[in-house]
Amino acid sequence: MDVETLRTFVDVVRRGSFAAVARERNVDPSSVSRAVAALEAELGLRLLHRTTRRLAPTEAGAVYFNRVEPLVDELERARLGASDTAREPRGTLRIASHVSFAQLNLVPLLPAFAARYPEINFDLVLTDASLDLVEERVDIAFRLGPPPAGLRAVPLARLDARVCASPAYLARAGWPTCPQDLARHDALLLHLVGFQDIWRFRDRRGEVTEVEMRSRLRSSNAVALKTCALGGMGVLLQARWIVGHELRTGELVDLLPDHEVSAATFEDAAVWLLYPERAYVPVKVRVFEEFVRRAFEAGPPGDRA
Repeated sequence: MDVETLRTFVDVVRRGSFAAVARERNVDPSSVSRAVAALEAELGLRLLHRTTRRLAPTEAGAVYFNRVEPLVDELERARLGASDTAREPRGTLRIASHVSFAQLNLVPLLPAFAARYPEINFDLVLTDASLDLVEERVDIAFRLGPPPAGLRAVPLARLDARVCASPAYLARAGWPTCPQDLARHDALLLHLVGFQDIWRFRDRRGEVTEVEMRSRLRSSNAVALKTCALGGMGVLLQARWIVGHELRTGELVDLLPDHEVSAATFEDAAVWLLYPERAYVPVKVRVFEEFVRRAFEAGPPGDRA
């Protein structure tokens, strides 16, 4: 048996589907099925239960998978390590990010990075849904708010959030003078994991006030919420890289400039770089992380637009 056949079997068990593995490799599903069948014939064992909906390992298949998976992964790490020492960074870099964050802070960085590393290609997964980085084969991800457990998390930048509203909304609904006043206002809430309906305010003395907000609109897309705030729909809590330009032009007004604000915990109010846990980080990922961290040294690029 060859390593590629073992890798195919491991991928099929991980994905639970011949078709999913075939799509990733851009081959016909029948070729994936034949590879696993050939492995079963060589071993004299049935490794997979095949149904119309999903594949699952047999008892023997599960035992075999548990033994060969770490070997296949170690061989892949060895291949990548040897390859990385012999050439410039190359390959496809699969990056996941929230849509609004990517539009304002990630995508503008790619031309310069691509010019520096011409052998690296990009696969951007832009979604506001929570992804399984291992299942989706993501190399590196940007995440706002508290990082999930089970992943390597590196803080990239603090989230400097502001509470703001349009002059038209304030003329209609009144101007809050303290955090507690916001409880009677319409809120435009960010609907992401880790962000809550309770907004937290910390004054200059360090005292924290929590306010449960009344939702007028929820969205996972920060730009959509900003558009609604500009139209006078309600009060918005957003990172400065989303609303900084509008605060400077007066299209939006900072309601409580003397307070720190967060819809998560203050400690987790950050942009995080996430990686799947693995013993070897490919050089294409390492150079990208270094490039991004330098770009964010002065804060998120969108905050300087």
